[in-house]
Amino acid sequence: MFDIDPKKLLYFAAVIEHGSLNRAAKSLKVSQPALSTSMDRLEAEMGMHLLERGPSGIVPTNYGEILYCHARLIREEVELAKRDLMNARSGLTESIRVGSLPSMAGSIIPMALGRWRMMHPDGDLQVVENAQFDLLTGLLRRDFDFVVGFTEVFDMLDGLRQQVLFRDHLCVIVRPGHPLHSVENLTWQDLVQHPWISPTSRRSHTVLEHVMNTMNVGPPQQVTVCGSVSLLKSLVATSDYLALLPVHAASSELSEGRLVALPFEDPVLSRNIAVFFREGYEMDLPRKDLVACVKECGLELSRTGPAP
Repeated sequence: MFDIDPKKLLYFAAVIEHGSLNRAAKSLKVSQPALSTSMDRLEAEMGMHLLERGPSGIVPTNYGEILYCHARLIREEVELAKRDLMNARSGLTESIRVGSLPSMAGSIIPMALGRWRMMHPDGDLQVVENAQFDLLTGLLRRDFDFVVGFTEVFDMLDGLRQQVLFRDHLCVIVRPGHPLHSVENLTWQDLVQHPWISPTSRRSHTVLEHVMNTMNVGPPQQVTVCGSVSLLKSLVATSDYLALLPVHAASSELSEGRLVALPFEDPVLSRNIAVFFREGYEMDLPRKDLVACVKECGLELSRTGPAP
């Protein structure tokens, strides 16, 4: 069992980033001998060799790399705590930081932001789109005030709460003239015989993976991972790929005939969209209004169901 001194971890991160005990000591405003002794004691307490000299200076060992990742997070939390306390004492309001799924960022989120801006024209807002796993990780790290995501595919409940906003409907999109477009009574077995594009990052926990597991069918023969929804739609429109997207995320392409929704229905294609926030987090009025706008727009845009 390790007994780690947080202050030594902050020193450790500085040594790695400066690549020199002398430069790190100056930035930390401590003496070089004192910093060297602190690093020696950290290695002794951990029972591991954490630092070594390389051609360009001091670098972390493999164990040091692992520890550095956590040391950096601890330092960021300390800085964030200082900033939050200073802002609270001075009465300053922080920017609202929101994380959103890429499939929400092309339709529901812009519509919601437009309505929110009419209510709070001077509000400072930052929106980041990413995959669900990365969004929730960022939320736990306090990168976001809250995250808009789906409830069915995540395993990070500890420290988070959720509030369902609306019910979303996914459709299987293809190009016009796709071999499956004229097939009647489609099944999942028919669908997995064709290549798919999955809208996610390098992580697992994809919507497609969840659907396949739920339906107890094997994975498609070929899956291409694509983090951009706009690129995904372009690839589907020019190939025989299939993809799952919410109806609202492809509404323009569907109405213009550039994409087609296959005549395929299944309960697993409906999912709950929720706002996620940290345990104990209290929203002020601008943040509550933003969540209300997302819910309102989500209900409007998801009401139509799958396109014919």
